[in-house]
Amino acid sequence: MSTFMQKKENVERNWYVIDASNLALGRVASKAASILRGKHKATYTPSVDCGDYVIIVNASKVLLTGNKLNDKMYYNHSGYPGGLRERNAKVMLESYPEEMMERAVKGMLPHNRLGRAMGKKLFVYRDADHKHAAQKPIELKVD
Repeated sequence: MSTFMQKKENVERNWYVIDASNLALGRVASKAASILRGKHKATYTPSVDCGDYVIIVNASKVLLTGNKLNDKMYYNHSGYPGGLRERNAKVMLESYPEEMMERAVKGMLPHNRLGRAMGKKLFVYRDADHKHAAQKPIELKVD
């Protein structure tokens, strides 16, 4: 008996919505990354993008444990001399909660073209409303 290998043409994709309010950032991100990779399916194949779509709502209400709100830093560099920009997690959560959540999830995906394709199936929203109601997303609980 040979090992089953999923083909990208035969992948069936579902939509899931995760409510991130009052949940830890890492727990939400790891659950979302697992769904995006397709590890929750019996037909999981590492070399194929067999994951589902994930919608994360209430990204501005996510929690950070310990002293991470003040200590955790996010860095961007423009490529020019002196172009380093540093922001702590408190500033990111107030001004850019979507980017903060996307960085956490995409950091848990493979760092290659397959991971970039998986990252395109992630949708993050600051508030509770999203524009994907037509896809009938399934509510997903994070424990």
